[in-house]
Amino acid sequence: MVAALLLWAAACAQREQDFYDFKAVNIRGKLVSLEKYRGSVSLVVNVASECGFTDQHYRALQQLQRDLGPHHFNVLAFPCNQFGQQEPDSNKEIESFARRTYSVSFPMFSKIAVTGTGAHPAFKYLAQTSGKEPTWNFWKYLVAPDGKVVGAWDPTVSVEEVRPQITALVRKLILRKREDL
Repeated sequence: MVAALLLWAAACAQREQDFYDFKAVNIRGKLVSLEKYRGSVSLVVNVASECGFTDQHYRALQQLQRDLGPHHFNVLAFPCNQFGQQEPDSNKEIESFARRTYSVSFPMFSKIAVTGTGAHPAFKYLAQTSGKEPTWNFWKYLVAPDGKVVGAWDPTVSVEEVRPQITALVRKLILRKREDL
């Protein structure tokens, strides 16, 4: 009876699942716990190399990483070939393209599915908690330092339009870290 009660109490004490509880394979094939990004602000994006939104988004995402990266922020890019077959290349070719063409310095992950039954669990979580499932390339999900989704935007919303919300979240995080010192 006591053991059952302890198990019940432990189950109740478990915290709710969040984005940083998942694992993903990076673009070079290494399994990465997204837990390493906990405590930072993340903009999670499903990217594609051959989309009409590619140039505008990759340039803006890299600028965002350059500007905010030193302040507990990361763009987390997940290539996806589900929309218009616009990410047909291998992970090695995708990484080479992004680094060569846009000098991308943000973390990139292996190509995944972001919708449907084969969707990566992290993207299932993003879609379920935001109520917005990707319908094209370059969907953007803003994830707070605690792993909760605080915003989601389709590709017609530019990175520049989302930047004020990202900056506000990063600013809040910086102020909280200063208070902790």
